[in-house]
Amino acid sequence: MKLYFKPAACSMASHIVLSEIGGAFVVEQVNTNTRITASGADFNAVNPNGKVPVLEVDGEILTEGPAILQFLGDRAADDRLTPVGGTLARARVNEVLNYVGTELHVAFRPLFNDASTDAEREASRVAVAGKFAWLEDRLSDGRSHMTGENFTIADAYAFVVANWANFTGIALERWPNLKAYVERVSARPSVQRVLRAEGLIN
Repeated sequence: MKLYFKPAACSMASHIVLSEIGGAFVVEQVNTNTRITASGADFNAVNPNGKVPVLEVDGEILTEGPAILQFLGDRAADDRLTPVGGTLARARVNEVLNYVGTELHVAFRPLFNDASTDAEREASRVAVAGKFAWLEDRLSDGRSHMTGENFTIADAYAFVVANWANFTGIALERWPNLKAYVERVSARPSVQRVLRAEGLIN
């Protein structure tokens, strides 16, 4: 398997799950502005929409982060990463995946767009704060992870997007449960390996 990624982008969630699962995989960094990969290849030929993550597997190209996360989780030997289909536990994982993808991830976009106005950036920070409140509430019962005690594919995605607060000047102290969660997930060996591999820590 080969993962195309951009450091600290949402593709990091797939990178984390690959690290959790172990086994053989390779990664290739993509410059999403030039759409050229680290090896000099044309990324448009891999994914015409120019976005990461992309997973190359069994001669096929799979796009869209949540789809990749579910595919990887379903192939893992440990079903704690992705609970069995048809169970409420699986539905809860999908619930968080969808919320992060359609609400929180989207709310952050103006903060990463150089063309955004100051007003748009401020509106984005307000929107992110509202989305963070939902995650904070989920963690308020003392659970370790978004859907309970087990780390799942939903946590890989939630961690990556919540961690964008550190790149956008949003202080997580307003959400103590979420702040502790980000720190807790960050300390996982799989996450440390990926942070190192993507050049975010030494």
